[in-house]
Amino acid sequence: MNQRSSNLLDEALGLDQVIEPWPLRGQVVAIEDQVETSGSFVLHHLLKRSLSPNSSNVTIFIAFSQPFSHYDRILRKLGCNLVSQRDNSRFFFFDMLKLQCPDGDEGITPEGGLIALYGKIHKTISALPEISWKNVSIIIDDLSLMEVAANGSSDYVLDFLHYCRTLTSEFDCSLITLNHEDIYSSEDRPTFFIQMEYLADILIKAEPLATGLATDVHGQLTVSNKGRNKVSNFHFKVKENVVECFYPGRS
Repeated sequence: MNQRSSNLLDEALGLDQVIEPWPLRGQVVAIEDQVETSGSFVLHHLLKRSLSPNSSNVTIFIAFSQPFSHYDRILRKLGCNLVSQRDNSRFFFFDMLKLQCPDGDEGITPEGGLIALYGKIHKTISALPEISWKNVSIIIDDLSLMEVAANGSSDYVLDFLHYCRTLTSEFDCSLITLNHEDIYSSEDRPTFFIQMEYLADILIKAEPLATGLATDVHGQLTVSNKGRNKVSNFHFKVKENVVECFYPGRS
């Protein structure tokens, strides 16, 4: 995102003024999207902002959806090198794709895998200097695939998310998640989905335009920031290495 077009999103998230300490510290940020309107660009933007060269933030990224190479390629286009950030111990990448299809001799159970994952997250944060704890962001790229990894058990996912929620209190870090709203029917939404909306200090929804598809607009964002008691709504257009955000009719 360039400076001009990211202003609307940064303002809605409270990222437009201060870099240190991390403005999202102690907060839960839930991103919801739909199949035809991906919200992954918001995740990428938050990842880039959390790894700003002007900050000392640390990001723990839990990947159920894509491998490291995928995110490294996207963030390079946004001007952020994940390899160097990883080498500098500012970026920790947990590849959980194997948890969805474990080898038979590994003996990984869904609940055991998530418990072990929580243990790794806690150990990683605890090993950091205490002054860095409030600048840690825990990012989960796909809650629906976490549910797949847990053999469809919404309870395991919910337990894991509640454990992660306690980390925001214990370490004053932030928790950022992405989930796909329209893969569930309104009557079949899992408990963890509803709980994330309830727990979220900031809820971000990426949706199609009410008027249907448009060539110059890819969708609309609604950002509900409970801490600021503010709801922001604007349109967006995803380009090769930038996302433009603008008010309706001002593209």
